[in-house]
Amino acid sequence: MGTSRLRDHPDFAYTISDFDALYRFGSAGGSRPIRTHMRQVREAIADVFEDNPEVVGREPTRLPVVDHLGRALDLGSRGELGVLSDSLRRISDRLTWEHGYEKVPRGLVKKYGYCEIVGPKGPVVSDRVILGLVLFAPETVYPQHHHRGIQESYVAIAGEWSENDGAVHAPGSLILNEAGHEHRITTGRQSPCLLAYSWIGSPERLLTPAMRFSAPRRRVR
Repeated sequence: MGTSRLRDHPDFAYTISDFDALYRFGSAGGSRPIRTHMRQVREAIADVFEDNPEVVGREPTRLPVVDHLGRALDLGSRGELGVLSDSLRRISDRLTWEHGYEKVPRGLVKKYGYCEIVGPKGPVVSDRVILGLVLFAPETVYPQHHHRGIQESYVAIAGEWSENDGAVHAPGSLILNEAGHEHRITTGRQSPCLLAYSWIGSPERLLTPAMRFSAPRRRVR
């Protein structure tokens, strides 16, 4: 039996194409850095299709927060990202959800999880880009953190959320976090929040992102 490749899995290919559409047709809001990032994500996705990478059968896993996924996809299907939400529903039984941290705060264990769709941990194996999902339960506080050497963007599929208490972001909005940027996420009371995310960085950094929460800052008296 030969190696299974992306072209052998139309549902994954369609989902990746829907990610591409986020960065091809979405607005950069006049921001040059966001426009540049969107182009880089599109170019990386084009490379993924050109590479036709291996698709591995990772063991699908669930975390407690995945109980909120159905509702999040229902909400996403009613919004402007309905096509992506429907694509995600078709592959949802093949996703491996993780916390990604050696030590997760007790209050976050049941309220957060992420999964890669494209990336070093597959199921679509690539060292060019990471495309994945982050899922939060209602009323979640995701502590201050940053990603060294990785440029990150979130696109909201369902639910409202805030980063660093600066604004409320609705479905369809894109947020760019430059490498090293400290950010903290909170979600609303009524609905789960599902974010599509993209990471751009060196292959070494994408393979070992060293996910850590930031140390609490001391108050100056």
